[in-house]
Amino acid sequence: MARHLLFSLTAKDFEVQTFCTGGNGGQHRNAKQNGVRIIHPASGARAEHRDGRDQAKNKAEAFQKLAETKEFKAWHKMECAKRLGLVHLAEEATEEAMRPANIKVEVKDTEGKWCDGQMEDAGR
Repeated sequence: MARHLLFSLTAKDFEVQTFCTGGNGGQHRNAKQNGVRIIHPASGARAEHRDGRDQAKNKAEAFQKLAETKEFKAWHKMECAKRLGLVHLAEEATEEAMRPANIKVEVKDTEGKWCDGQMEDAGR
């Protein structure tokens, strides 16, 4: 099966922020904006990397992390479906996944412990 490019993303599709990082690393670590945060507004995905002293490497790592987020993957899947004219299949799969039988609700009880959402309510 031959592959072809459906769409591409450019720097305009992302918001890139830089910031000073804290922690170990010597006097140069806090003097330069080496930390990188990347936001993809269309999907709501965001990632950051701050471990290295090189901003370019931190940016590459942040982009890699962003591409692996569930928000970006879901957006990418839907965008591909739109471009292929298969959005109705993606919407049907989403509807199926959102059926109440497929959703598990967990809440914290009065003691701060997680439970399945079937808490006993004294006011009932």
